[in-house]
Amino acid sequence: MSGDSAGRVAAGASVADALDAPDIGERIYALAAEIYPICRSIAGPGVRETLDHLQRCVALELHETPTGTSILDWTAPKEWSVRDAFIKNAAGERVIDFRRHNLHVLNYSAPIRAKLPLAELRKNIFTLPEQPDLIPYRTSYYAERWGFCMSHNALMALPEGEYEVLIDSRVEDGALSYGEFVHRGETHEEVLFSTHICHPSLANDNCSGLALLAHLAQRLSGVKTRYTYRFLWAPGTIGAIAWLARNDATAARIKHGLVLSCVGDGGGFTYKRTRGGDAPIDRVMAHVLAAGGRAGNVIDFFPYGYDERQYNSPGYKLDVGLFQRSQFATFPEYHTSGDDLDFIAPTHLAESYRVLAEAIDILERDRRYLNLSPKGEPQLGRRGLYAAIGGDKDAYAKNMAMLWILNLSDGEHSLLDIAERSKTPFSVIAETARLLEWEGLLKPLSR
Repeated sequence: MSGDSAGRVAAGASVADALDAPDIGERIYALAAEIYPICRSIAGPGVRETLDHLQRCVALELHETPTGTSILDWTAPKEWSVRDAFIKNAAGERVIDFRRHNLHVLNYSAPIRAKLPLAELRKNIFTLPEQPDLIPYRTSYYAERWGFCMSHNALMALPEGEYEVLIDSRVEDGALSYGEFVHRGETHEEVLFSTHICHPSLANDNCSGLALLAHLAQRLSGVKTRYTYRFLWAPGTIGAIAWLARNDATAARIKHGLVLSCVGDGGGFTYKRTRGGDAPIDRVMAHVLAAGGRAGNVIDFFPYGYDERQYNSPGYKLDVGLFQRSQFATFPEYHTSGDDLDFIAPTHLAESYRVLAEAIDILERDRRYLNLSPKGEPQLGRRGLYAAIGGDKDAYAKNMAMLWILNLSDGEHSLLDIAERSKTPFSVIAETARLLEWEGLLKPLSR
């Protein structure tokens, strides 16, 4: 892994540049495609198999909570696994085959072996009449029942008659599993990246998030950072709750965080703010989306969605936002067989990765400075800091960045403050401040 890692960066240098890789989108897509066929759920062999694949990219640690363990107001669930499932017609042909698509089985379905007339069978089949060619994704985690999912058109094509039904599944004691990777920084203050691992063959939701975080963690492992970065791959809701129950002291060290899902499609970016709405991570993400000229939508917090609602619960109040491309439940492919590997693309994954790299860059490099020549403007020309007239096409923007930094570096404004006020990308402000520091015009203050 070390040969594939980003190199160490000099103090103050761009972390985003260190994290960059020209083929990062292709790498993320390849890993997403590798884990796409696995039948996952909130607990069971599918989760552990997926974590095993991710471990080949980053050295994550596996944690397990035994079935029946009390975790806050919840209980660790039983494991679920499926060996085979089908519906056969009178000719013995499989009209539903779990081996073709694992969405065909109700997630956490109880086992069944029976022969049923179509009228009875219909009561246990889920379809999408409004999207008749797609298989829906349905679950029954905490209510015992059996069932299948299929396209509505396929169901309508079934003739009356008797059908052989088999779901060879097991619901049994085991453990709730999640994976974790911690990149130690210079301080104990932490940044959390969390994503859910419980969904089966859904490429955007959430093979994309699983694969992207694995590669981000792998690249970040070779970069010297100020913050400690914690990466978590856990089943939705119950996994985050299990982590919180087990890490009460660790949670107190989390200063910023993001939950990731649906980061591989071609929709515009969506960022959901923290519960407070004005946390540093909220400002960072809003700036990254706006300064990059990206089509983005920043929305307020609401207590539904993914695991951001667990981290933002009133007993923890962690500043953790939600980052996606298309917002969950708003695109037609959401929780259907339409969310396949054709729905995501390396280019979209790469751009999502760069957004996160830029966010990390701001968290790492944001600081306050003091202007060492505060009475009037220092003479920049004699220091060679003003570009020649008619020269650099970006001269005006660079000159304005210097003037903004010198004017607002009064010990009270951070680089992000200056970037927001001047409507200048943070990367430009940070690099310019670094130059002014080299020239002896700025003094960095303690963070």
